[in-house]
Amino acid sequence: MKIGLFGCGGIGSNIAMNLVREGFDNFILIDFDKIERSNLNRQFYFENQIGNYKSLTLKENLLNINSTLSLETHVEKISKENIKFYVDKCDILVEAFDEKNMKELLMENSNGKYFISANGIGGTNLENIEIKKFKKNFIVGDFCSDIKNFKTHCSKVIYISAIMSNIISKILKGEINE
Repeated sequence: MKIGLFGCGGIGSNIAMNLVREGFDNFILIDFDKIERSNLNRQFYFENQIGNYKSLTLKENLLNINSTLSLETHVEKISKENIKFYVDKCDILVEAFDEKNMKELLMENSNGKYFISANGIGGTNLENIEIKKFKKNFIVGDFCSDIKNFKTHCSKVIYISAIMSNIISKILKGEINE
């Protein structure tokens, strides 16, 4: 099965790293953004990679874990015009965007595929993290700490990424069905 990572920042890069370390090897990485110094506290990137495109650099980092991966990368922003092209290529959709409108665009076009998303990843409170499941949709977070109002912290981003990675792993192993 092919996993589509829509966003390669804090959530996306850490989910990819987790799943590759667990042995999964078929991904599409989609992100238009470049690595900034402020990303290094919570994303799977390094100081010497600042200024590089996230999707291309994530591919490089993942291949350093497993050189036999099947990785397709795109430096592109998702839009109404290209969303179907990417969704059609994937079996599992991982929404890892910062912007609400991008999250909605992917969810609205998920076409009944597995859809894993985060909502409420700001701040440091880990006690209120929950998983909401609706058929093939899974949303993980505290559902209140928008990153526009709360700083993002490594521990919370990594924690939510690990929960999302675990859900994806269970889907891929056949432990979760509709």
